[in-house]
Amino acid sequence: MKRQAPNIVLICVDQMRRDCVGAFGNPEIETPTLDTMKRQGCFFTRAYSAVPSCIPARAALLTGLSQEHHGRVGYRDGVRWNYAHTLPGEFAKAGYHTQCVGKMHVSPARNLLGFHNVVLNDGYMHHGRSYTESVFDNFCGCNDYLHWLKSNKGADADIIDDGMEVNSWVCRPFLMEEKYHHTNWTVSESIDFLRRRDPDKPFFLMTSFVAPHPPYTPPRYYFDLYQDRPLSDPLMGDWAQPDDPEQNGLIYNTDRGIVHPQALKRAKAAYYGSITHIDHQIARLLQAIFEYRQLNRTVFVFVSDHGEMLGDHHLFRKFLPYEGSSGVPLLFYDPGDVLGIRKNCSISALAELRDVMPTLLDIAGLPIPGELDGKSLLPLMRGETDRVRDFLHGEHTGAGGPEGLGNQFLVTERDKYIWFSRTGREQYFDLDRDPLELHDAIGDPGCQERIAQLRAQLAKTLSGREEGYSDGERLIPGREQTPCLRHILEV
Repeated sequence: MKRQAPNIVLICVDQMRRDCVGAFGNPEIETPTLDTMKRQGCFFTRAYSAVPSCIPARAALLTGLSQEHHGRVGYRDGVRWNYAHTLPGEFAKAGYHTQCVGKMHVSPARNLLGFHNVVLNDGYMHHGRSYTESVFDNFCGCNDYLHWLKSNKGADADIIDDGMEVNSWVCRPFLMEEKYHHTNWTVSESIDFLRRRDPDKPFFLMTSFVAPHPPYTPPRYYFDLYQDRPLSDPLMGDWAQPDDPEQNGLIYNTDRGIVHPQALKRAKAAYYGSITHIDHQIARLLQAIFEYRQLNRTVFVFVSDHGEMLGDHHLFRKFLPYEGSSGVPLLFYDPGDVLGIRKNCSISALAELRDVMPTLLDIAGLPIPGELDGKSLLPLMRGETDRVRDFLHGEHTGAGGPEGLGNQFLVTERDKYIWFSRTGREQYFDLDRDPLELHDAIGDPGCQERIAQLRAQLAKTLSGREEGYSDGERLIPGREQTPCLRHILEV
């Protein structure tokens, strides 16, 4: 390993929308650190999570594979991870000192995936916590943050003491002093790695935050920061269906009806507050890397696993093909100018989480395994090409969300076609004219030729899939949905 090889820091957040970065044009949110990183780096304005929920998104990120090959086309816990090539594994084999701090969400929970060490906080996991199955003690053993919290605040302390649910819009300030918040803990442990690392090796550090995934419980300062501000109302397309029973659980609070406007406002304030809190803690991490004299030798990547609908179109959470759910921030920051990439640029080429692994290997000058489906984005950042793909195929089965919302979608640089695989319902958005997806143009006369082209392309893309979604020429609705393809279940 050459001593001049750059360090790599992969900063991953959970459930953050692409449009929640100030430098991307959001005038409501404060993200001074990310804004500075963007001014000295490249921001991908059309980056997506092809399977927008935690587990499949992280599979794409950590393997460089498409969902057809990593096998996770929906959300299912407890399916073992066993891949020939992983992002940390390739760096470790090349002589990097590798470390992950925070959320992994793999199975088993302590699967290193090639990291030399993992300091874990997956947050509250329904799959891992069950008093009836007597596995709670094991869960605590697999969550280093919870173990640390109990050591500092007493054996009765828990991450669910505030009563907030892990997939809810209900919010409140963090119960304890800010220094005990999991966002601070993630950065503290990342800084401690800088102390413990092998100084004769470059390092690959993944700093992986649980926030801004619900529960929305930022520290009091960050909660209050947005409480009294005039935040914009959720987007509302002409296609939104507040009374659609298939969306129960995404728009309804059990049987109480649509979320109250004040609850929506609090949720947005807490969500924004969680992101600003992360932003300030990233500044703390950058300062520590500077103090260890590694800042100008380090390339940073900031990305989210998927987005959050945040009340748009009467919807919450993820799983969905819309921009709020599938669109993710993707930012590369090179403070030492070791790569020769363009500065303060916004790149509109289609990018996906599977592209992160080959891009980082390319940045480090390491070989890219031929099995990877992702593409290196480095040529885009250097201005050597203007695209790496013509379209992106995304999907999510109904598992983890209402079955009727299981979907397949194609997105190009100009538009998006959506097909709901259970019901056969279609949508079409002209993203050039309608980037906020306010008008469903599926019935517009002038769009029918284009819709037919995308429908045919999706049928071709899905041809041969085990679910039977397509015969190669037409789409077949009503097929049984599965969150994992057979080859991943047989491992």
